[in-house]
Amino acid sequence: MTLEEYFAGEEISPIRREYIRGEVYPMSASTPAHNMITLNLATLLRKQVRGTECHALVQDIKVRIDPVDVFYYPDLTVTCDPRDCPLTDSFIRYPCLIVEVLSKSTEAFDRGDKFADYRQIESLKEYILINQNRSRVELFRRNERGRWELYSYQGKDQIQLTSLNLRIDMATLYEDVW
Repeated sequence: MTLEEYFAGEEISPIRREYIRGEVYPMSASTPAHNMITLNLATLLRKQVRGTECHALVQDIKVRIDPVDVFYYPDLTVTCDPRDCPLTDSFIRYPCLIVEVLSKSTEAFDRGDKFADYRQIESLKEYILINQNRSRVELFRRNERGRWELYSYQGKDQIQLTSLNLRIDMATLYEDVW
């Protein structure tokens, strides 16, 4: 499928679809736990970036990754790059933070090929994978040498997002989930 065909289809499709190197894949439906985690984190991110040059975006905004010819719909993204502003397109190109809430059907892809594609985004500083079935978060952070380091959180830990200078209590992230 060409990009033109993909965008034309996106305008009329009742479901979100990701574009991966000429192939189109429908997004799976989410669970109440997935939605609550996304809402809890979106609320915290929006509060943190309000009044700054950054924008927190939820689910329906695609991330375009030109070097690998893909458009993904992350659960949450934050961009602080003026090249993404004003927010007039249905996608951004320069996120500093991407969040995926894991599901059984997407976990392997989110950890594997999708993360490999996300690593092609030079502006990306942190990538978060959130388990929706138990209190566990994995944060991948790009270090000063360009290598990705893993930080794991569980229980009563506080997640440290250096890209936004924000600490998040695990209890707040998972509030009202179980």
